[in-house]
Amino acid sequence: MTRWNRDGHFTRDRFAEGPSIEVLGPRLLIIDPLLFIVSPSIEVAFKIQEVAQVTRGMIPTNRAAASSLLRSSTHVYSIPRTLLTTDASSSTKYARSLQTKASVTGAMMCQPRILVQPAVSQRRFATAVQNTLTSERRPHFDKILIANRGEIACRVIRTAKKLGIKTVAVYSEVDANSLHVLEADEAYCIGPAPSADSYLRMDKIIDVCRRSGAQAVHPGYGFLSENAKFAERLAEEGIVFIGPPSSAIVSMGSKSESKNIMSAAGVPCVPGYHGANQDAELLFAEAEKIGYPVLIKAIHGGGGKGMRVVSSASQFKDALASAQRESLKSFGDADVLVEKYIERPRHIEVQVFADTLGNAVSLWERDCSVQRRNQKIIEEAPAPGLSPELRADLSAKAVAAAKAVNYVGAGTVEFIFDNDTEKFYFMEMNTRLQVEHPVTEMITGLDLVEWQLEVAAGNLLPLLQPQIPLVGHAFEARIYAENPRNDFLPDSGPLLYLDTPKPTHVFAPLIPSLPHNASCSELDSVKRSPDTSTHVAPSMRLEQGFTQGAQIGVFYDPMIAKLVVHGRDRTSALRALRRALEEYKVVGVSTNVEFLRMLAGNGAFINGEVETGFIKKHYEDLFPAVESPSAELLAQAALFVALREHPIQPTSLSTPWTTLASRRFGGDIYERTISIQSDDASADPTRVSLRSISPGHFDVVVHSASPKTFTGVSARLVSPTRLSTTLNGASTGITIVSQRPPPSHPASRVTNTMERLHVFSASGTKTTLAIPPPAYLLSLGQDVLTSSKGALRAPMPSLVVEVKVSIGDRVEKGQPVVVLESMKTETVLRAEVAGVVNAVGCAKGEMVEEGRELVDIKEDE
Repeated sequence: MTRWNRDGHFTRDRFAEGPSIEVLGPRLLIIDPLLFIVSPSIEVAFKIQEVAQVTRGMIPTNRAAASSLLRSSTHVYSIPRTLLTTDASSSTKYARSLQTKASVTGAMMCQPRILVQPAVSQRRFATAVQNTLTSERRPHFDKILIANRGEIACRVIRTAKKLGIKTVAVYSEVDANSLHVLEADEAYCIGPAPSADSYLRMDKIIDVCRRSGAQAVHPGYGFLSENAKFAERLAEEGIVFIGPPSSAIVSMGSKSESKNIMSAAGVPCVPGYHGANQDAELLFAEAEKIGYPVLIKAIHGGGGKGMRVVSSASQFKDALASAQRESLKSFGDADVLVEKYIERPRHIEVQVFADTLGNAVSLWERDCSVQRRNQKIIEEAPAPGLSPELRADLSAKAVAAAKAVNYVGAGTVEFIFDNDTEKFYFMEMNTRLQVEHPVTEMITGLDLVEWQLEVAAGNLLPLLQPQIPLVGHAFEARIYAENPRNDFLPDSGPLLYLDTPKPTHVFAPLIPSLPHNASCSELDSVKRSPDTSTHVAPSMRLEQGFTQGAQIGVFYDPMIAKLVVHGRDRTSALRALRRALEEYKVVGVSTNVEFLRMLAGNGAFINGEVETGFIKKHYEDLFPAVESPSAELLAQAALFVALREHPIQPTSLSTPWTTLASRRFGGDIYERTISIQSDDASADPTRVSLRSISPGHFDVVVHSASPKTFTGVSARLVSPTRLSTTLNGASTGITIVSQRPPPSHPASRVTNTMERLHVFSASGTKTTLAIPPPAYLLSLGQDVLTSSKGALRAPMPSLVVEVKVSIGDRVEKGQPVVVLESMKTETVLRAEVAGVVNAVGCAKGEMVEEGRELVDIKEDE
């Protein structure tokens, strides 16, 4: 076959230094090491060749070199689609795949290159997500897969529906009836409940992409969202990863490497050891050198996993082993770093966004200081008390951090802010959309998921820095299935009852963007105070992934929902948050709603005096002593039980048969005594006597230490869970939800074997009462929870990670006995008495239910 190059020399070498052309009848085939294109005319062919000629000195001689050229080209030339034929060769497809791979892995961040745009009628798999210097906007994907579950999957689905994008959900066997499965257009099961067998299986997710035709994958947060290998695997398949390039994930995913990069970029870092040598003695020596207290922290992952604060040398090695074990289990890597622990820090993070053309902006900061177990529970934006100058400095450093790793998409740069010195230090960068992103949306009026999709499609950022609003104040409260009074240990079980406040918005309220001011300097564009003068109506969003009846399991994070509010200023936003929390009612699992109510009403929090040690510092205020239920509350609970079992019949329907239950030989007077106690096994029951004096009216006597009588009490059940009463002249409506004990639990004096009444007052305060079983049931039951003083029982459904003792071993009080894991969190059970191990009722790797006896220790006499 005849070929000649631009200099007129014939050649048979397909990869000669210069581009070559073949004459194929009416068409020409330009043989270029990078571009293989069939052109309908010589004129067009030479136009294409002129483009390639610019980089002639860099023409590669093989495909690997071509890939390298894509990563290093310094010029952009866009060839109009009208000049190209629709008949592209397989080599053209290869060039496009190189573009896709380079775009997804981020190797071409801010680095222009030759881009050929073939004419295509519809994009199935993304052929290139990199934009050109033209103003042409690329369309969104037709279909995306969400590689996640729960509320974040539902959140992505909502934006996709708004944009007309079809969605594909994946789910584990236990999530078959989950909300995200029901809301998606398609759903595919990818394995059993454990994450390692389902949501972390890259091969299964990629297979679903092929089967469904999904063009891109949104990873949400957690699971594979910060997995560079996953991003690379998707690129190899021609599927777009809606996230940053893998190179940025690798750089920022390692806390030690990221700190080195940040130091080089001029971003301040906390002093500490970030090296690769993980010898325990070396780490101990480094801790001694840094000075206690120190923080041991996993170099990968987040969410407080693999993190331990060490106050003295004697604690270091045990804390190190525990942190490494938890890190290995959570992130597949046991490496840690050791840093100086700042005593009074705040956790302030900056939301950044970048596109494929090198533009990067700050969407302002969030304060996430109030945490438990090193995990966030309430976030706000903007951070209280920051000056415009400090906000500008934080934003500038965050943008510099993003640019240092050629970042693309949504990311969060986290800083530790020292309250004592007012200096801030780089902590880490989360290369994904954060759980708390809605508060940023509320103060900017933006949809960050939509921005992610826009950037992933190869388009410019929708707004420039001077155009981004900063209006009002927003809070996000995370509703968790956990017991705050038991060290925030996670809980699991069904959502037997769920009543939530009615949201005012699905997305953030509309806030007009600011006009572009070309004369505004880069510093002035971020040197801002929040706009609190614009009238903003209080608004509320509810981000949830579960509905009533759903099961909160032990395999995943125990977050139920996020309550997000926005107001004109911090005071009005906080008022809206308190109101929303008062209206949020859950029964079936322990939750932190009551704790969040106390937090939102705490004086120091209201004043913005936040720090990561806030809960410990204000513990007594946040966890006041549990008061005995009032006589009024006991009377209302007894009325609920009586009316539930003997409802008031409408007068028109009243017959001797419908009122039979209340008829006595002495007449129609209904009398009953009900025993009620606090949700505490040590509490004594209180008798409450009821006497019906007319339909819906009762005399009530509460036989407490100081007996109290209520006469002529009006009461009726408005619904199966709503009681309306007039007591002491005050009309009130309260919610009471009954929770029956599991059938497998024998009757005992332990409250979880009794019927429990969850009473929600008008102010949202929740009080749990219990109705003791009758004596004959107690005689048939067995008190399994108090049978042995030395017995250790599972505080929640858990996985046994390690059993540290065997039968016959001697243990001392406080000695670690069993290590459990639930909701990705380790819990160490310690001996409550000194003695000898009498029985071991569990094994490593076994799932155990709440209340199960794991180890029995015979106490020393």
